Amino acid sequence: MSEVVLSEPAAAPLIKPKTSRDDRIMVGFILVICLYLLVTLALPLYAMLSKSFSTFSFDLTNFEFQVDSGAGWGEPVTAAILNDRLQKFAPADLATSSDGRLAVTEFFPDFSFRSPTRYRIRQLRDEAAFLFGSERVADSEWHEYGSNDFRRIVLRPSVATGLENYRTYFSTPALSRSIGNSLWIATISTLITVSLAFGFAYALSRSTMPFKGIFRLTAMIPILVPSLLPGIALVYLFGNQGMIKGLLLGESIYGPIGIVIGSVFFTFPHALIIIATALAISDARLYEAAIALRASRWKTFWTVTLPGARYGLISAAFVVFNLVITDFGLPKVIGGQYNMLAVDIYKQVIGQQNFEMGAVVSVVLLIPALFAFAIDRFVQKKQIAQLSARSVPFEPKPHRQFDWICLGYCTLVAIFIVGLIAVCQYAALIKFWPYNLSLGLSNYNFEVMDGGGWDSYANSIRLALLTALAGTAIVFVGAYMVEKTNGFATTRSAFQFLAMMPMAIPGMVLGLAYIFFFNDPANPLNAIYGTMGILVICTVTHFYTVSHLTAVTALKQMDREFEAVAASLKQPFHRLFTRVTVPVCLPSILDISIYLFVNAMTTVSAVIFLYSPDTALASVAVLNMDDAGDIAPAAAMGMMIFYTNVGARLLHSFVTRKLVRRTQAWRSL
Repeated sequence: MSEVVLSEPAAAPLIKPKTSRDDRIMVGFILVICLYLLVTLALPLYAMLSKSFSTFSFDLTNFEFQVDSGAGWGEPVTAAILNDRLQKFAPADLATSSDGRLAVTEFFPDFSFRSPTRYRIRQLRDEAAFLFGSERVADSEWHEYGSNDFRRIVLRPSVATGLENYRTYFSTPALSRSIGNSLWIATISTLITVSLAFGFAYALSRSTMPFKGIFRLTAMIPILVPSLLPGIALVYLFGNQGMIKGLLLGESIYGPIGIVIGSVFFTFPHALIIIATALAISDARLYEAAIALRASRWKTFWTVTLPGARYGLISAAFVVFNLVITDFGLPKVIGGQYNMLAVDIYKQVIGQQNFEMGAVVSVVLLIPALFAFAIDRFVQKKQIAQLSARSVPFEPKPHRQFDWICLGYCTLVAIFIVGLIAVCQYAALIKFWPYNLSLGLSNYNFEVMDGGGWDSYANSIRLALLTALAGTAIVFVGAYMVEKTNGFATTRSAFQFLAMMPMAIPGMVLGLAYIFFFNDPANPLNAIYGTMGILVICTVTHFYTVSHLTAVTALKQMDREFEAVAASLKQPFHRLFTRVTVPVCLPSILDISIYLFVNAMTTVSAVIFLYSPDTALASVAVLNMDDAGDIAPAAAMGMMIFYTNVGARLLHSFVTRKLVRRTQAWRSL
């Protein structure tokens, strides 16, 4: 018999899924939103980074003069030689900002604009420029002027690229000290907040105490107020004329203590949401096994509860760390002389008009923010499923002593949260603290205060509505396209990367980057600078990531069979999108809209550099009134933001319930 040799079958060729016309149209939408994120995020950040490496100084060797006093033109002489004769400007005096100007008459002590003397000026190199009135002259030709015109000429600095700004920053203790201060405050605040939030979430998920719903609502209150508001409340409680200042035992609330307490207040709900979600997916079988093995409650906590929630704890820690280290409003109100990085940016840009150094501080602030974000994303990738198909949901059993302890703990935390809000409302009604404690509405007369009056409040509502409408549309359409498009893996990955970037960018950094990018006259988008449009774009971009993740999570719950059925029926994707996807995902769409609305009402850092007199905002008005010493009116405006957000939340709940009843009836079938 002949031996039969069986050859191995050839490997099947890899079949790539075909892309349809709809897929090509959808990837076109992805490219459009990618372009939006490039223009509103990547390019401004690049402009800011470039600015941080730019140094400006007057190069006096570049400018040459000739003088004619009636006897003919004299020998050409540089501004550097004239300065050496006068000893007027030291080398340190010649370092300046990008908008620096130096009058040429400073080099001619006998100058008189009524004199018949004539002057010539030229540049030896074209790397700088001089201004004649508002006309910029950047050539190397001789330009002749009479005395009256010559006095209108100013020199412009030349630009160099290098690390000089960074050397200056790190060699200036008053500036570089802010790095240690910010890291220290963020670390302490993170430890305290995550510990308190874990205890609160544990009480809600592991006890049968009463009033859980009330406690959940109370814990979310800080999300509805700008971060400046707890600072104002702490001033009234522990300030120099505070109600209970003696509790600090002689320590000042203006500094690290105030920043930490305020940071715990406004970051608490963010940590609670993450940790509560981690604790909610526990498997009851693990606890039953612990009981069968006669493990103590303490042992069960350390071997079952804590390991199961570890990823939530880590994620909450990095979220809180990022929020604290990038916050501007709270340390600005109550930080005193304790420097923080975000406040340093404000001081450099607004206080000293030193935009280059502001860009340097922004880059420094970006490093810990990006580092925390990267670690958080790495940890989330390592996370494994805690809940299998066979898992049994955990249901707490009554335990009288434990339930009372949980109730007491949650009550203390709720008193802390509600107490600070109540103090702000009380401060907003007092006529003149602490001398006239009678109540009234005089502090709500914003028209006589700094900050923009009631128009700023109206502008904030307008910004919030436009952000909610435009942002929800952009975010959800982008998430749908990237989630439901077949093929084009590289394009979709690039879009996902751009969509995740805003979470790592502090608001102050983004706002400053917009100045460098959109305020450039050469930019065709320069027309939107100083308008409501740039505020909407900045706010949508700043809060893009969380909205995008919410939309993607909702879309992942929809099986791709919907697209297959629509394709078999030859229905275009836009019909499936409007008639099926949007109604099914309507709860998530409404959640995105209210998230953007609330954050647009409360944001300060992202818009502090971008508003104009016509687009002043309520959150910025709180800061400006506090700066002007009008603390009670600042509290009043802060409470108006709070009540507006509460009303928006209630309206959102009502509309959601009505629409869900109509569009989600299929879920109960």
